[in-house]
Amino acid sequence: MRIILLGPPGSGKGTQAQRLIERYGIVQLSTGEMLRAAVAAGTPVGLKAKEIMAGGGLVPDDVVVGIIADRVEQPDAKKGFILDGFPRTVPQAEALDELLKHRHLKLDGVIELRVNESALLDRVETRVAQMRERGEEVRVDDTPEVLTRRLASYRSLTEPLIHYYSERRKLSTVDGMMTIDEVTRAIHRLLLALGAVEPKTHARTAQAKAAGKTSAKTAAKAAPAKKAAKTAKKPAKAAKKAGKAAKKARKGVKKAVKTPARKTAKKPAKKGPKRAPKKVTKKRAKR
Repeated sequence: MRIILLGPPGSGKGTQAQRLIERYGIVQLSTGEMLRAAVAAGTPVGLKAKEIMAGGGLVPDDVVVGIIADRVEQPDAKKGFILDGFPRTVPQAEALDELLKHRHLKLDGVIELRVNESALLDRVETRVAQMRERGEEVRVDDTPEVLTRRLASYRSLTEPLIHYYSERRKLSTVDGMMTIDEVTRAIHRLLLALGAVEPKTHARTAQAKAAGKTSAKTAAKAAPAKKAAKTAKKPAKAAKKAGKAAKKARKGVKKAVKTPARKTAKKPAKKGPKRAPKKVTKKRAKR
């Protein structure tokens, strides 16, 4: 799976990229990090970038594309990647298309996180005001003034990419003003529609985590109910025992009453009436 996340500063691209990395087992390709890594590794493209950067110049598109070309060949990028910070312009997007075509790779989709710019400015103003109230130092690049400039730069340079990818039927849009979890679910639905499949290991881990959370919640909910049920059963058991004891006692009394009466009734029956005297025979009578 190979995707691009588009969106202005503050739209939550970084947060969503991290969630996609965890879920799908893909890597995030940040142009800034790739440039630093290439320079540190001393690759031919990295050495060229180092020379330009040392002179205070902007790294040209062909150098950046060369660094990306080297990076996508690495083993961890075989499963897929998220491009972060590139492309920023239409010429860069065209260069990326050529690179992927040359490598026989396909760009699966471009996801735009659409946000309300005035709402973003309000968020920054509120955050800055709260930090100042707490006596915390405010970052130079985290002010409404800087954000306004960055948003203007995004509109002029990067927004044309929306039209570029829309014409090629690669673009999908998500409401970036939803909650973080809602945005994650919306992106996941889009990726499923594009045919993205979670690696089994990551899917099993996600399912196990979800099952663990559900079990814990169920156990927590069931614990008070179980305790209450046990408490309720105790008086019921005591009452049942008392009932059995009472029944046993009644049987004993009944038996005690019945036994003498039966014995008395049986005694005369056993003895019975005395045998009648034998008839005197005629012979005895004559005597």
